Amino acid sequence: MTDLKIFDRMESEVRGYVRSFPVVFKQARGSVLHDEEGNEYIDFFSGAGTLNYGHNNALLKEKLIEYLDADGLVHGLDMATCAKRQFMEAVDAVLLKPRGWKYTLQFTGPTGTNAVEAALKLARQVKGRHNIISFTHGFHGVSGGSLAVTANAKFRDAAGVALGNTTFAPFDGYFGPDVNTMAYLERMLDDPSSGVDKPAAAIVETVQGEGGVNVASKRWLKELERLCRQHDMLLIVDDIQVGCGRTGSFFSFEAAGIRPDIITLSKSLSGFGLPMSLVLMKPELDVWKPGAHSGTFRGNNLAFVTAAQALESYWRDDGFANEVRRKERLVRDWMESLVHSYPAAGLSVRGRGLIQGLVTPAEDNLANAIARKAFEHGVVIETSGAQDEVLKILPALTIEDELLVRGLEALERSVAEVLSGKGGAHAHVLKFGGRAG
Repeated sequence: MTDLKIFDRMESEVRGYVRSFPVVFKQARGSVLHDEEGNEYIDFFSGAGTLNYGHNNALLKEKLIEYLDADGLVHGLDMATCAKRQFMEAVDAVLLKPRGWKYTLQFTGPTGTNAVEAALKLARQVKGRHNIISFTHGFHGVSGGSLAVTANAKFRDAAGVALGNTTFAPFDGYFGPDVNTMAYLERMLDDPSSGVDKPAAAIVETVQGEGGVNVASKRWLKELERLCRQHDMLLIVDDIQVGCGRTGSFFSFEAAGIRPDIITLSKSLSGFGLPMSLVLMKPELDVWKPGAHSGTFRGNNLAFVTAAQALESYWRDDGFANEVRRKERLVRDWMESLVHSYPAAGLSVRGRGLIQGLVTPAEDNLANAIARKAFEHGVVIETSGAQDEVLKILPALTIEDELLVRGLEALERSVAEVLSGKGGAHAHVLKFGGRAG
């Protein structure tokens, strides 16, 4: 029997995921987790997008062990190290030069919110203005500056102080498919009496993960870039959750053909679950004074080692990206078939790449019920959205087809059981590609 007593006794009430997954995990490899009692779970959560290459990826682990065995520097502040140089060379060779891009790198504190804080501070310094445009349902972190541009009331209510210097605008599709929300923002920016202080920047996720797997169209993103240029605003793309290959290309915005002024990366950047975050800025924006933005753990050399290897192993050519897109089609077709099999349930699916969302009616609490049932069937998966109405499918990009299908079959079974209201009976047998769920 799982013993969680010490967690209940000693850990703060702020803990979250252990409530959804009430077991003690002991081992993980690839897309499979094991708890201390030997139970196996397929990972459709990927550390909230931190493990795009799976747990204990063998290619990355080998390099990490070699580095440690050689007594490579682990902690380095922002000093020059061999590991840091190797990572920067990989970024230049794999990401920047093939695209004809020039970006300056800033190594911030170890988590995504640190990168966002730096990006916002930089934008305000460059433009000499305080206001930032952010978007409904956006999530950018929970420290002071990043929380101010985060929309979700659950996080904002925990701040304890007023959160300002932000104007929220409706994300793509916020009022439904027939309303052009970028026209609304353009009108607000054009009108000197709209009450919107002239912004320094706009910050956006191309796919809102925490916000409910809301996908911005290419046209909408292009219009946002145009507005930023027209109104002398910087464009910040927060690629922390949906970058590093999650949508198929390394950067999620590439398909839209836009060029952000500032890009924030974290989560799967290290490739191994090691804390690391990064800001990429156009060189002319680098107005920092030495030491003006600091942090003790902005030089995680272990993360540099695995991040460099991840770039070399997976992004030197288009092969891995094509595999991600192939798996996207498998997941999307499966979920569309599931939706069509329950027309009365009010389900739908949306997403890009290997971040897909099964959208349920918010008032029914279906997504949480399905996630709980899926965990009983050995799948680790979370919900997202303003009312946790979206079941977020977030497997490792490296997941084997057999595991991916097994996980989807377990989700299918979970949906059937929840919708039937019977603990184990299938209300419907869904067939996909000749297979019965």
